Amino acid sequence: MDVLLDRDGAVQRIGFNRPQRRNAITAEMYTALADAIEAAERDDAVRVMLLHGVGGSFTAGNDIEDFVRRPPSDESTPVFRFLRVMSAAAKPFVAAVNGSAVGIGTTLLLHCDLVYAGEDAKFQLPFVSLGVVPEFASSYLLPRVAGHARAAEMLLLGQSFDARRALEGGIVTAVAPAADTLRIATEAAQRLASLPAKSVRLTKQLMKAAHAGAVQEQLAVEGRHFRAMLSEPAAREALNAFLEKRKPDFSKT
Repeated sequence: MDVLLDRDGAVQRIGFNRPQRRNAITAEMYTALADAIEAAERDDAVRVMLLHGVGGSFTAGNDIEDFVRRPPSDESTPVFRFLRVMSAAAKPFVAAVNGSAVGIGTTLLLHCDLVYAGEDAKFQLPFVSLGVVPEFASSYLLPRVAGHARAAEMLLLGQSFDARRALEGGIVTAVAPAADTLRIATEAAQRLASLPAKSVRLTKQLMKAAHAGAVQEQLAVEGRHFRAMLSEPAAREALNAFLEKRKPDFSKT
């Protein structure tokens, strides 16, 4: 299965499990991820969700081949359902990040409560270079946690950055040795799960309440722009260039 589900006591582990593609996410995976989060939210025995990758990568973001073949056309498509479900979840998320964390592999971390990144982690937000706009309310959340200057560098230039830079930008909680990342994240998730569940959920809610409405509004605005931009010449050129393994030519876009 491309999404690996495993229960560890009160911790629901959710793993990206396509190591042959650096755990790039397909439409079916978005559906499975949303289903898993909704099921965990309903299950009183689950207190914490732990996100991780299998095989040395967190996730390389959208599977571009799948994305080009089945672009999201409206808010009912799997990727946008996943964004809504994760952003509205009441229970806490912990993430263990190793290797690639590209696109949504980075933006989803802004919706996690504790993020542990291995020293091998590489982050990237390549939306502009793909001719689209950021998603998952990252154009709102990233400037809040990183400051405008850092967020602008990450989102506009779209260059890769390491775990230390992610720590400085408030994207991750701590940096760990690569081999220890999942263990450290698991221990943190278990500590959270051992605490009074209602206190944990209400504290998360209180921390997010002031910005919850703005986050949902930005999700919708970004989504409209994202879907519209997919039909623009720049996005078509960027996506075709990626599939053809060549450098894009934006001179006529």
